[in-house]
Amino acid sequence: MQDDLAVSSSRPSGWRREQHQPSLPESHRSLRIPKTGSTFRKFLAFVGPGYMVAVGYMDPGNWATDIAGGSKFGYTLLSVILLSNLMAIVLQALAGKLGIVTGRDLAQACRDHYSKPVSVVLWILAELAIAACDLAEVIGAAIALNLLFGIPLIYGVILTAVDVLLILFLQNKGFRYLEAFVIALIAIIGFCFVAELFLSHPAFGEVMKGFVPKSDIVANPEMLYIAIGILGATVMPHNLYLHSSIVQTRQFEQTELGKRQAIRFATWDSTIALFFALFINAAILIIAAAAFHETGHTNVEEIGEAYHLLTPLLGTTIASIFFGVALLASGQNSTLTGTLAGQIVMEGFLNIRLPAWLRRLITRMIAIIPAVIVIALYGDKGATDLLILSQVILSMQLSFAVIPLVKFTSSRKKMGEFANRLWLKIIAGVITVAIVILNAYLLYSTFADL
Repeated sequence: MQDDLAVSSSRPSGWRREQHQPSLPESHRSLRIPKTGSTFRKFLAFVGPGYMVAVGYMDPGNWATDIAGGSKFGYTLLSVILLSNLMAIVLQALAGKLGIVTGRDLAQACRDHYSKPVSVVLWILAELAIAACDLAEVIGAAIALNLLFGIPLIYGVILTAVDVLLILFLQNKGFRYLEAFVIALIAIIGFCFVAELFLSHPAFGEVMKGFVPKSDIVANPEMLYIAIGILGATVMPHNLYLHSSIVQTRQFEQTELGKRQAIRFATWDSTIALFFALFINAAILIIAAAAFHETGHTNVEEIGEAYHLLTPLLGTTIASIFFGVALLASGQNSTLTGTLAGQIVMEGFLNIRLPAWLRRLITRMIAIIPAVIVIALYGDKGATDLLILSQVILSMQLSFAVIPLVKFTSSRKKMGEFANRLWLKIIAGVITVAIVILNAYLLYSTFADL
């Protein structure tokens, strides 16, 4: 306790409120970091938050855009997946640094910098983004249950509420158990897609060429629209709030050296995890290109359609089963981290603390109720349209999370000697401008087509 009090006086004083409660108090500084031993051993103690963040980059909301991109344009849009992932690596590194240096998550930082009306608006936008993300995960998990077990979508959506119990169980066991469960599900997703790549026999040379940007992406309006959709669906705003909080679960030393070491290891953790997310997203597009585009099925856009086509096109039912299992694991994984993000945003912006089960239930009901209504009225097609709408909402909110993050981490008054250096300010600024412009174009194109 004395250590924490001493830290508050040594932190940069560019905040309106110097005293604040820790983010996720039940897990704050709960995991010890070894003070002796190898660098690798110390790094292992930091492994976990990066993978919890990475699940948001491979959630069901990404699947539709990756499938559409692969089936329509082959391997061409792999370069867009690579670019969006590199942008995500930079932003998540900044989010981790903000939490480690200031002891604040992004929501708390916004509350301590902006006026109350502005903070409330940012909170509402963040809650909309989390609800939209949760909506995509609910629908994704329900589609997987329907494809694998024939459970009607409307019942599958309702079943997703059961994961409230799983969250509570894992949180009570300790934060490491939650991280381990998330990593285990990521491993299942990875195994499924390695098997899918083996079954689909993609053209390796064409895959490598796909990672090189081409002018066609900008020149072709349809390709550009899907490319922007991939970018918009990849960088998730709630992950920036989440990462800035969960890096504080580690008991790193509250000294300049301790913080520098924590920043380095946390950045390694998130970077490695996001390269794994890059593999998953690239694998979805590669499989769509190999299985659909190369066989003349260039208009496959829906997840269910892709599932049913994989078996006849690849000649084995196991291909569809692996696809469905990966989708189910992806949807379940993302709901776990979405809950934590919801708790962080509410506590950080409003300083309101609700019991974990109540916060989880509220988040889940906000996603389930519209999904049930739309599916009951419009059927499976309505679920797909709702999935697309959720991505548009996420795009709308992204700029409102990225701009404060870059602003805070670039401020020497708030970050002290840990403020972004000039080269990083330039890179972060370019990424911010690109996100604002591309998401504005995506919104314009989406509503212009209505």
